[in-house]
Amino acid sequence: MYNQEKKLFMMVMRVLLFFILVPVLALGQKKNRSSLMEQWKSTADSGIQTRYNQYKDIAFAIWDYAELGYKEEKSSSLLQQTLKENGFEIESGIAGIPTAFVASYGSGGPVLGILAEFDALPGLSQYALPEKKPIEGRISGHGCGHHLFGTASVAAAIQVKELMLQHNWKGTIKVFGTPAEEGGSGKVYMVRAGVFNGVDAVLHWHPSDENTTWADGALANKSAKFRFYGTAAHAAAAPEKGRSSLDAVEAMNHMVNMMREHIPADAKIHYVITQGGKAPNVVPDFAEVYYYVRHPNRELVMQLFERIRKAAEGAAIGTETRSDFEIIGGTYDLLLNKHLAEIMQANLLRIGGVNYSREEEEFAQKIQSSFGYATDPLESARSVKPIKINSGKTTGSTDVGDVSYTVPTVGLRAATWIPGTPAHSWQAVACGGTEIGIKGMMVASKTIALTLIDLLHDPTALQKARIEFDSARGTGFTYTPLLGDRSPALNYRD
Repeated sequence: MYNQEKKLFMMVMRVLLFFILVPVLALGQKKNRSSLMEQWKSTADSGIQTRYNQYKDIAFAIWDYAELGYKEEKSSSLLQQTLKENGFEIESGIAGIPTAFVASYGSGGPVLGILAEFDALPGLSQYALPEKKPIEGRISGHGCGHHLFGTASVAAAIQVKELMLQHNWKGTIKVFGTPAEEGGSGKVYMVRAGVFNGVDAVLHWHPSDENTTWADGALANKSAKFRFYGTAAHAAAAPEKGRSSLDAVEAMNHMVNMMREHIPADAKIHYVITQGGKAPNVVPDFAEVYYYVRHPNRELVMQLFERIRKAAEGAAIGTETRSDFEIIGGTYDLLLNKHLAEIMQANLLRIGGVNYSREEEEFAQKIQSSFGYATDPLESARSVKPIKINSGKTTGSTDVGDVSYTVPTVGLRAATWIPGTPAHSWQAVACGGTEIGIKGMMVASKTIALTLIDLLHDPTALQKARIEFDSARGTGFTYTPLLGDRSPALNYRD
């Protein structure tokens, strides 16, 4: 009897010990993992900061190159060389684009991508000064901060690669060098070519005047150049013998402007006349107008574009000219991923915003005085704004949208510009050429690096992101690029 009671007692004790020790051990492992994550993230933060001057030099070099879309030979080459020197394997000339590249490090899964942009904008030449002063002889400038974008992405990748090498982590990091975001739709051709296939998540960022995880989406966009061919003649001596291509452009524009009354209020249409003749006394035999159409719904973008095409057709008939058009770009709206956004936001909060020196504050005050409108105080650059998923403030377009419909994607904005600075302005160019831009760039780079560390060590995070992605994209989704099957528009800036 005694032996039976003893056996029963021992059995009960084993059961109790199991239910007590297992949770304790699990808690200890969790604390240990948390401690390691903290250590790794601190190392990443300090490691990127240690190379501050190196990355500043790279960013300023690209700011100085100010190369337009698909012509970023020096900028792309500098980023590729930096990655190659730090152990990445480089594949260049991706998707038929000479300046596109993929830099890879590691093996196996998870496969995590980082986007890197580096193209400038035409007509935004500017010194790094707080008053408008174009650089003589230069036609372009980094009014959207892509010199910072590409550099920060490269810096984050290099730092995480160092940790992977040191701790023998499994996984693959890929940096996607993506040219011509500004209207050239570089990423769309890369998506179409399958460059992002097999990637588990993609991270990106963008220069801004605030710090926050990107949660506002983006507008779908389709663009084209409409060309008209007429008959040249002396405008005074023989006007009846001429057929003006410029008249056709103006007729088209007039019809489109009347059409604005009969389209959704949140649709946007922009155009510029890129060619309109050479001399007033010659009836122009060639003219060209460049159009953008935007809306949150890409199906509606296609419908609006078709109406614009009909306006071009009607203008040609009415002026007895001939017309054609070339699709230049087309991008999807941005598919948001709340799960990834929350992970990125936590890391952004850890890194914090941008602190200005006294000299930078003086520079910033002069920049703000040039706006002519009220804006947030300079102190707002130090803070991180909360996530507001689909806040209704969607205004711009980006070819990141096509990537986001191919793989779970998340991004952030970092304060590389003075609060209140609009993108595509001389003020944005000026800020990007100073330490103010570099400080914001470091915020972005560190946040991306820390988010990569999370995703490398938490497979459930990627699983949840994929489930959300599949649900948001919908069953039966098939990717069809808005720009069709055209080849990359390598000369669209000519």
